[in-house]
Amino acid sequence: MKLAYWMYAGPAHIGTLRIASSFKNVHAIMHAPLGDDYFNVMRSMLSRERDFTPVTTSVVDRNVLARGSQEKVVDNITRKDAEEHPDLIVLTPTCTSSILQEDLHNFVERAQLEAKGDVMLADVNHYRYNELQAADRTLDQIVQYYIEKARKRGELVEGKTEKPSVNIIGTSTLGFHNNHDCTELKRLMADLGIEVNTLIPEGASVSDLKKMPKAWFNLVPYRELGLTTARYLEEQFGTPYIDITPMGVVETARCIRKIQQVINAQGAEVDYEDFINEQTLHVSQAAWFSRSIDCQNLTGKKAVVFGDNTHAAAITKILAREMGIHVVWAGTYCKYDADWFREQVSEYCDEVLISEDHGEIGDAIARVEPSAIFGTQMERHVGKRLDIPCGVIAAPIHVQNFPIGYKPFMGYEGTNQITDLIYNSFTLGMEDHLLEIFGGHDTKEVITKGISADSDLNWTKDGQAELNKIPGFVRGKVKRNTEKFARDRGFKEINAEVLYAAKEAVGA
Repeated sequence: MKLAYWMYAGPAHIGTLRIASSFKNVHAIMHAPLGDDYFNVMRSMLSRERDFTPVTTSVVDRNVLARGSQEKVVDNITRKDAEEHPDLIVLTPTCTSSILQEDLHNFVERAQLEAKGDVMLADVNHYRYNELQAADRTLDQIVQYYIEKARKRGELVEGKTEKPSVNIIGTSTLGFHNNHDCTELKRLMADLGIEVNTLIPEGASVSDLKKMPKAWFNLVPYRELGLTTARYLEEQFGTPYIDITPMGVVETARCIRKIQQVINAQGAEVDYEDFINEQTLHVSQAAWFSRSIDCQNLTGKKAVVFGDNTHAAAITKILAREMGIHVVWAGTYCKYDADWFREQVSEYCDEVLISEDHGEIGDAIARVEPSAIFGTQMERHVGKRLDIPCGVIAAPIHVQNFPIGYKPFMGYEGTNQITDLIYNSFTLGMEDHLLEIFGGHDTKEVITKGISADSDLNWTKDGQAELNKIPGFVRGKVKRNTEKFARDRGFKEINAEVLYAAKEAVGA
C-alpha cells in the first residue's frame, strides 16, 4: 500500500457513502475510527446541502476493540432506525476497520431483527476497489436488493410504459456538476418526448427501484457509475442501455441518434434529425464558435487533458475534433478501465497516459509545457506553479466546482459551458502583456512571479532585468528553459549572457 497525501479517487467507503446519501430517506452507518469520518464535512462543505448528511459514524476506539464492536454497531443501527425512520440503513466499514475482520453480515442480521426498515451491508472489498468502483457496486447492490424483494412479494411492475421512457442512472452527490447535468438531461429527454421513469441515485427513493423494469431503455451518462446496474437490468429484463456521454456537439448528436435507434427498435417511430440540427445551429453556440476567429486563433495550440474516464475522453474529443486544438497527451486515473479510455482517445492525441500518481502527471505536464491544461484541482495546482492556465473538468474538485449558477457539462447547454471553459482557459493571463506594454505595475526592479522561491540558481541583477522585459504570459516558460539550460551546462548563476545563450539554443 502506498501512502499518498493526494488521491484522485478516494477509498471505497467514500463511494458507498456517496450512493447511500444520494437516495432519499436512506441512512448510512460507517464503522470506522474517528480519522475516517470526514465524509460529512466534505459533503456539507462542497454540495451546500441544507439538510444534515445522513451518515452516522459508529466509532471504533480502544474500548470497542477491547470488548468487540457488535453491540455498539447494532445499537447504532437500531437507534437511527427509531430516530430517523429510514427506508434503508447501509452499514459500511472502512479500509481501517476492515483490518478487524469482523463478521459484519452477522451484525446486519442481528440489527434487522429489531429494525423496522431494511438493513444492508455494503459488500465491497475495501482493499481492492476505490471510490468510483465501490460506488458503482453499491448502487448495483441496492438496485438488485429491491428488485429481488419486489419480485418475491409479487410487487414487481411488469411491462413497459405506454410512451417511451428512460431510467437515468449515475447522477450522485459529490459528482462533478452532476446536479446541473441531471437537470439538462431531464430537459433533453422532455424535448425528445421521452418520460423519465426513474433517476437514480440522486433524489430517488428505494421504493422507486421496483419501477425500473418499465423503462424502454437506460441511459448511463457517466462511465464510472451505473454501468453495472444497467448490465444487470439488461440481463434480467432485456432493457437496452446507452452509455454514450452526451458531452460536446458530436457526442450529444451521437447519443440522441442511438436513443432514436433503440426506441424505434421497440415499435415507435421517431426522427430526431431536425431536433439535432435546430439545437446545433441555434441553441448550442459551440458549432458557430468553432468557425469564429477566436477559435481559429487557438488552432494548433498544445493542450493536455487528465481526469476520470468520462470527462477526460469527452474533453479530448471536443478539443481535437471540434476545436482543432492539438492534444499532446490525454490521461486518466481510472486504471481499472484503461482499455476503454485508450480506445476512445488514441486517435485524438499523441500519447495516452494512465496513472494514479499526481507527481508523474505533474512531471508530464512540465515536460511538454502546453498552452493550457484541462484536468482536476491537482493539475490546477501544477498549472499555478508552472504559470500554465488550467480548466477543471473532473473530480477531485473544489467548492468552486459546485457553482450555484446553472453550469451543466452535458447536452446542448453544456456545449456552451465547455466552450467558454476551453476558450477562457487558453486566454487566461494573456492580458498580462498589455500591462507590460501600457503599464500598470512596476516589474523593473524585482521579479516575484517569474522566479520560484526554491530555485537552486542565482539570477544576477542584469539577468533579472532581461527576464523582466519578456511578456508575463511566457516569462515562466522562458525562465524554466533558461534554468534547465544553465543546469545542463553546470552554471551556478544566470546573467544576461546566459539568458541570451539559452534563447539562441531553443531558436527563440
